[in-house]
Amino acid sequence: MGILSLLLWTPIAGILVLSFTSGQDTRSIRFFANLFAALTFLLSCWLVIIYDQQDSAIQFGEQFTLNPKLGSAFALGVDGLSIPMLVLATLLTSIAMLASFTISNSIKSFHICILLLEFGMLGVFLAQDWALFYIFWELTLIPLFFLIDRWGGKRRHTASLNFVLYTMGGSIFMLISLLAIGHYMPEHGGSLMASMSEAAQSMPRDEQVWVLLGLLIGFGVKMPIFPMHGWLPLAHVEAPSPVSILLSGVLLKMGSYGLIRAVVMLPEAAQILQPWLVFLALFGMIYGGLLAWRQSDLKAMVAYSSVSHMGIVLLGIAALNETGLTGAVLQMSAHGLIAGAMFLLVGLLYERTHTRNIQDYSSLVQVMPRFALFMTLTLFAAMGLPGSVGFIAELHAVIGGYQQWGSLMVFFSLSILISSAYAIRTIGLLFTGPVKPQMREIEDLRTPELLAAGLLVTGIVLFGLLPEPLIDLSSATLGHMSSLISQRIQ
Repeated sequence: MGILSLLLWTPIAGILVLSFTSGQDTRSIRFFANLFAALTFLLSCWLVIIYDQQDSAIQFGEQFTLNPKLGSAFALGVDGLSIPMLVLATLLTSIAMLASFTISNSIKSFHICILLLEFGMLGVFLAQDWALFYIFWELTLIPLFFLIDRWGGKRRHTASLNFVLYTMGGSIFMLISLLAIGHYMPEHGGSLMASMSEAAQSMPRDEQVWVLLGLLIGFGVKMPIFPMHGWLPLAHVEAPSPVSILLSGVLLKMGSYGLIRAVVMLPEAAQILQPWLVFLALFGMIYGGLLAWRQSDLKAMVAYSSVSHMGIVLLGIAALNETGLTGAVLQMSAHGLIAGAMFLLVGLLYERTHTRNIQDYSSLVQVMPRFALFMTLTLFAAMGLPGSVGFIAELHAVIGGYQQWGSLMVFFSLSILISSAYAIRTIGLLFTGPVKPQMREIEDLRTPELLAAGLLVTGIVLFGLLPEPLIDLSSATLGHMSSLISQRIQ
C-alpha cells in the first residue's frame, strides 16, 4: 500500500475501531478518534517531507482500474496544489476533534461522522480521476448533513437541508459538464484528469464556455461565490463549532481547488469569462465584508467574512497568471487557518457564556487574557495585517490582479478597509470597556483548547513571518499551470 492509500484509509481504520467500541465508553471513543486523526495529520506531514517541491508533475501516483468498460480508475496522486490542502484538512480535523469534548450526546456517532468527512475530503484532494473526484465530492454530503442536523442549533434541520440542496444542485451542473467533456474522449478513454484535460482542448470554444459555466456553478456553490452563498451563513451559525471549523476551513477550499483544476483544463473559456469572474470576485469581497460588518452574531460575522475572503481566491484564479494563482492558493491556506481559529475561539466563548451577541461582551481581556491574545491575533490576520499569513496571500492576489486589471484593484483596497473596520470593531467590543457582572467568572482557555488554538495561531504568524516554505511547496506546480494557461490563450 502506497503512502497516499495509507493516508486516505487511516480515517476508515479509525471508523472500524470506533464501530467495535462500546457507545458508553466515551473516554475510549474520544481517545481513538483523536488518535486516528493525529495519525492522519502526521502522515500528511511526512508526505510534505518526502515530496519533491521542484517537480511539478503528479507524485506518488497510484492507479487501479475500477471499470474497464468506462475506463474509470482508482487513481491517486498529489502535486503542489493538493498537498497544502491535504495538510490543512488533516490539521483542522485534529483541531475539530480536540474541540469536540463538549459534545455530550451520541458521541460515538459524532466522531464516526467526523472521520468519514475527513475520508471524503482527503479523497477529493487525492483523486486524479474525475469520476473518483465526483464520488468523494458527493460522499462529503452524507456526514455533513448528519453533523448539522443532529448536533446543530435550533434551526439545524433547515440549515442541513439548505446545505444539501444547494450542493446537490451545483453537483448536477458539475456532472453535466464532466459528461460533456467525456463525449470528446476516445472510446473507453476513461475519466483521468490528465486525459480529460487533453480531450477538452478539442472542444469548440462555445462548448468550452458552457462546460466551464457548469463547473463554475458546481464549484462556486461550495466556495461559495456570490450569489450562490445562500446556504453558508445559516449552516455556519447552526453547525456545532467543530463542524464549522471543517466547513469553513476545508469544505470551502474543495470548491476553489476544483475551480483551479477546471480553469487549467479550460483556459480559453476562462479568458472569455474573465470579466465576469473578476466582477463576481470584487463584488463578493465587498458584499461579504459589508454584511460581516453589520452582524451582531459572532458566528454570522465570521461566516460572511468567509464570503469576502473566498472572493480573494476567485480574484487570484481569474487573474490567470502565476502570481494570481499563487495568491489564490496562499489565501486558501490562510483562510483555512484563520477561519478555523475564529470558529474555534467563538465556539469556546459561546460554550462559556451561551451568547454570540457581540453587544453582550466587554473587557474580556481582564478575565480571559489567553483567549484575548489568540482572538486579537486572528482578527488582525483576517484583516490582512503585515506579519500574518493573510497579508502574504492578499499581497500576491492584489499584485496578480494589478498585473491584469490595474486600477480596478481600488475595489480590492476598499474590501480590505471594510475587513479592517469590522475586525477592529470586534476587538473593541470584546476587549474594552468595563467588565460586565455576568462576565466576571468566565474560565479562560484550558490546556486542550490552548493546544488547538495555539497550533492555528502559530501557523498564522509563522507563515506570515516566514512564508517561503509555504510558497515553495506550490511554486513549481503553479508555474507549470500558469505556462499551460499562457500557451492556450495566446
